[in-house]
Amino acid sequence: MEGRIDFRDQISRNKWKSFFLMVIIFIVIIVLGYVISMATDPGYFFIIMIIATLFSILYIWVSYYNSHKIAIASVGAKKAFREQYKMYHDIVEGLTLASGLPKPELYVMPSKNINAFASGRDPSHSVVCVTEGALEKLDRRELEGVLAHELGHIGCYDIRYMTLVAVMVGMISIISQIFLRSLWFRGGGGGKDKGNAIFMIIAIALAILAPIVVWLVQMSISRKREFSADASSVKFTRYPEGLISALKKIQKENTPEGKNVSKVLAPLFISNPFKGLGSTHPALEERIKVLQRM
Repeated sequence: MEGRIDFRDQISRNKWKSFFLMVIIFIVIIVLGYVISMATDPGYFFIIMIIATLFSILYIWVSYYNSHKIAIASVGAKKAFREQYKMYHDIVEGLTLASGLPKPELYVMPSKNINAFASGRDPSHSVVCVTEGALEKLDRRELEGVLAHELGHIGCYDIRYMTLVAVMVGMISIISQIFLRSLWFRGGGGGKDKGNAIFMIIAIALAILAPIVVWLVQMSISRKREFSADASSVKFTRYPEGLISALKKIQKENTPEGKNVSKVLAPLFISNPFKGLGSTHPALEERIKVLQRM
């Protein structure tokens, strides 16, 4: 029989795994840049890097300061006032005392499915949003487990982390697209040496494959973060059965969220809102099994 898992070990292990996945993305950027620079002249590559960097800086600036506003607006969520959602507020306030985190702004999004997400650049500028279905279908202990999971994301600065990953993925995509599109305007290139031609072939292959590779890595990081947030939920509530029961109820639902959720936000939710895109989240069965050992 497998031994029980300590939630502290689970959080620490997933943080290290995520760090190594980030290193992989950095290596992909370096290799892609090197090969393209060998296939083209250094000055041309320098221009590409300047453009990519400017785009990345603009993206991270907008995302960093407005990520929570963008997320809330994109799902049509409304602010959850205490008069209407007293239990929601009471649970979050109890969890903030247990976790030592500041209370986030609370929102409710229109959906009959059970789901929730957190966003924000840091614990002091964060929001938690749950679906109407979560408030209707979950009992107090189940809802507490789900909300503790979201506070786990906030406490571990997951949103900031995922924004950084998204920027690097975006940078690779921009570099790849500029390089591939530039080939159409380069003409024959006047037959350079064999070594340069080989680097050009490698550069084209990497430019096509690199965005796919880093997207897969990004999805893998998202999955690791879900396990870490599950462990944080146990840490804050000391009651894994609440989240386990909530995940089992989510497991029974088969209706996707529909058009009111952007695919970009899928990694933020506690459960993948698009049933066909399983790569953004680990299987619910696997998460339940891990929680049962805590």
